[in-house]
Amino acid sequence: MIVLTGGAGFIGSCVLSALNDAGRTDVLVVDALRSSEKWKNLVGHTYLDIVSKEEFRERMMMGDVDDVDAVIHMGACSTTTERDADYLFDNNFRYSCEVAEFALERNARLIYASSAATYGDGRRGYDDRATDLRPLNMYGYSKYLFDQWVRDQGIEDQVVGLKLFNVFGPNEYHKGDQASMVFKSVQQIRQTGEVRLFKSTHPDYADGGQMRDFIYVKDVVHVILQFLQAPSMNGIFNLGTGQARSWNDLATAVFAAMGMEPVIRYVDIPEEIAGQYQNFTQAEMDRLKGALPGLTFTSLESSIADYVANHLRMEWPYH
Repeated sequence: MIVLTGGAGFIGSCVLSALNDAGRTDVLVVDALRSSEKWKNLVGHTYLDIVSKEEFRERMMMGDVDDVDAVIHMGACSTTTERDADYLFDNNFRYSCEVAEFALERNARLIYASSAATYGDGRRGYDDRATDLRPLNMYGYSKYLFDQWVRDQGIEDQVVGLKLFNVFGPNEYHKGDQASMVFKSVQQIRQTGEVRLFKSTHPDYADGGQMRDFIYVKDVVHVILQFLQAPSMNGIFNLGTGQARSWNDLATAVFAAMGMEPVIRYVDIPEEIAGQYQNFTQAEMDRLKGALPGLTFTSLESSIADYVANHLRMEWPYH
């Protein structure tokens, strides 16, 4: 059996789809559906059961989950503006420690999601071997703490941690303000005919010229499944494309995918995020490509074209 935490969420549900395509239906989904719309991400997919994080924690404590060969831990609070530090510490750090111990006790493969938010403003670089990092928010700090715990426990050579950069793609429709700018851009164009991007607050970057390492969720899922099938490959790795692109590039690609000329309006960055805004991210990919030789990624333009043409016209669900 595979335990998939966050299995109804954005990346987790795409992993579930790929597992089903590979013939794996013996999946225990751990997630909280509550009143959100993410239940739609499960439509058309096959799994053994779905349980809440609270129930799964209790079952782990009681030893009531057997025959587990892999744990794919995507479940976390990914809201970068979340202010409840106690909640993030428990949900993203302490719970992850419990999941890791559960997997290792059963000799189960563990693959978990870390984040590029651990790098903070990037002044210390984006080297996935680095340990002395300065996250800009509690979300990033909670992810950093777990990466450090993995290293401190000496289990980095037994698990896979993936520092995810800016992931976008199908099944993010329930995420609201936390959805990708690709999804938001399509909605803005449909409603107003334009895309709104942040003005720059840094002299090195033009308005909309701030840069991110954008990666398509299908490429992320492909990497996860490759690691699932290669149990001897372990470590904490960056997972981006290794190629930073600007917000202007992203918006232009969305307009192109919709067959329209770009209309971009620049707006002031909100004060509440200005102090933790990253002007540039770009994953150093040497270690991941060394672990998975031949690894390639879909270009930003091709990814956005696929997303718009094959998913955003219908939006629910992704198969």
